[in-house]
Amino acid sequence: MPTRRRLARGLAAVGVSLFAGASKAFGITPSYRLAVVPYRIPLAGWSGAPMRIAVLADLHACEPFMPPSRIAAIVARTNALHPDMVVLPGDFAPGLRRLRPEEGRPEDWAAELARLRAPLGAHAVLGNHDWWEAGGPAPIRAALRWAGVRVHQNEAVPLAHGGQRFWLAGTDSAMARPLGGGRYAGADDLPRALGQVTDAAPVILLAHEPEQFRRVPARVGLTIAGHTHGGQVRIPVFGSPVAHAPHAGRYAHGHVADRGRHLVVSGGLGFSVLPVRFGVPPEITLIEVAAL
Repeated sequence: MPTRRRLARGLAAVGVSLFAGASKAFGITPSYRLAVVPYRIPLAGWSGAPMRIAVLADLHACEPFMPPSRIAAIVARTNALHPDMVVLPGDFAPGLRRLRPEEGRPEDWAAELARLRAPLGAHAVLGNHDWWEAGGPAPIRAALRWAGVRVHQNEAVPLAHGGQRFWLAGTDSAMARPLGGGRYAGADDLPRALGQVTDAAPVILLAHEPEQFRRVPARVGLTIAGHTHGGQVRIPVFGSPVAHAPHAGRYAHGHVADRGRHLVVSGGLGFSVLPVRFGVPPEITLIEVAAL
């Protein structure tokens, strides 16, 4: 039988462990850790030099959880990776409505994004939280464009890298307008975006919600998404109890290959519901597109 002293020591050890875990989840991991998660995607029809795409998803800019200084550090780390292109698949607005964080001006965080450097530039689509803002998506679009980030609204543009021509398409949020009961009216229009593709060059699609991948045709070789935060909290054995996308299923995080199509879901950088990450550190996703 344990003595009182041993029991007290045991309880103290458990308390310290819980405090350390909570400190890591609510402080260290969200505020200081920044992982670089690489993927290599062999893309059908790609015959040019490999192309590096840095993905910055789900910033959820706000004070004190994602201030401009934190975004500046993320931008500096991204530039040090020397990507050929940077993509930002939405959710620049805060996702912590119940905590009422200080949002600041979009121009403040956009000024840091203006420092991104890549030969093919920076490209973005909007996420559901960008639509749910009181002022609507217009101020966020304006701030991104002011920063030199091209915002894709259900459109496709031709680009070229290392002798390889390709199309970058972008769809708007599929959860733009809440209808109640867990239903949404989307602002996404995939047929319109792909209707602007005029040749057989490879197509890369930028979307906020990974669920859009279910409707992506074989014509699109690679889809890049965010939204899920990788679950935000991932506990061994139990998985991710925080479900940002209950219907995401196998599209919650990472690389999915399906009948010649590829999906990469970034774990993202910020958070929603609660300012906590555990088992899913903030990440810059780095995709290398190469020939088969």
